[in-house]
Amino acid sequence: MEKKVELSRVYFGVVVLLVLVVGFVLGTRSNQLFALVGPVFGVRVETGTLDDESLQTVYQSLKTHYNGKIDDAALIEGAKQGMVAAIDDPYTVYFNKKDADEFNKQLSGEIGGGIGAEIGVRNNRPAVIRTLPDNPAEKAGLHAGDIIAGVNDEPSDGWDAERTVTAIRGEVGTTVKLSLIRDKQPLELTITRDEINNPSVSSDLKNDVGIVTINRFDQETVELVRKTVADLQTRGMKKMVLDMRGNGGGYLDAAPGVAGMWLKDKLVVSVKANSGGEQKLISEGATLLAGVKTAVVVNAGSASATEIVTAALKHYKVATIVGEKTFGKGTVQELIPLANGTMLKVTIKRWYTPSGGNVNKNGIKPDIEVGLTQADLDGGTDPQLDAAIKSVNQP
Repeated sequence: MEKKVELSRVYFGVVVLLVLVVGFVLGTRSNQLFALVGPVFGVRVETGTLDDESLQTVYQSLKTHYNGKIDDAALIEGAKQGMVAAIDDPYTVYFNKKDADEFNKQLSGEIGGGIGAEIGVRNNRPAVIRTLPDNPAEKAGLHAGDIIAGVNDEPSDGWDAERTVTAIRGEVGTTVKLSLIRDKQPLELTITRDEINNPSVSSDLKNDVGIVTINRFDQETVELVRKTVADLQTRGMKKMVLDMRGNGGGYLDAAPGVAGMWLKDKLVVSVKANSGGEQKLISEGATLLAGVKTAVVVNAGSASATEIVTAALKHYKVATIVGEKTFGKGTVQELIPLANGTMLKVTIKRWYTPSGGNVNKNGIKPDIEVGLTQADLDGGTDPQLDAAIKSVNQP
């Protein structure tokens, strides 16, 4: 991942991402620049101020009456965090300097040690979206759906995904203890951190059915998918399964490129700001898979950019959707640098499918619903993938 963050991009992933972590950010700006160019891009710029008399009253009362030492800097940080938390949006987050530095490391690819799991927020609690094959989390027995109740004996109540990820990551070779809830039962796992192997695209060929797995949408995904598809076609692929289970999203501008392998010059997604500005993204690139019978496999961990591609292929009836209802994230975030190295990630827009719908909190219902149980995982079976292959093999 390049260290430079381009202004033309916006953060588009599900809260996540990877305790590996891949944070997908598009569009950082200073406050002043944001105020100048925001209206050009359809972003409302609010210049009002808070009436802080009541805040001053609380502060003075604390200083006067509290029986103990008060750290003014900690009070200010707490007020900032409380203000953002009061919006009650899991994707709008205030980062203190430590968390902002950690997040920026993630952006530059300086991941350090991790466990190889994607973390999201479900029902206001941090949870495992999926584990990555051949990585510490999977080997230690961590499961998708596990609720993370604590990290290293510190309760995770109220934590967002970024804070959870920061707590879990660390130096290669060190351990992290996770307090979990699985099937309503408490469980503890101690996992040794390691360098994480997580290619964004992988593939397999079963007879004449090509299986392409997209783990995330990063700046290389479109090129990798196209190369992978071309290679599979030279090896005899006639039908296609696109596996995007557990893919929490990523770069917005990757979605039209992936969808463009099936769709020629079609509307893929519309992005709208509160101010009324609208951006329409059209499919692009060579239609390598036009006319190729396709199934898309998704689950509750499939979100954001994954849902954009899924919704477009479903809308234009070029693929059968198999698996479980998707996560339901129909918003776009932006990173705004603040003073003293702090940072704000704030929801700025919503995106809409070609039919005009927004999936936020609703998700996308598959055409063929197939679950995946713990017994399936333990037994090494995959009824969702089997159903997708069966779908494309039908006359």
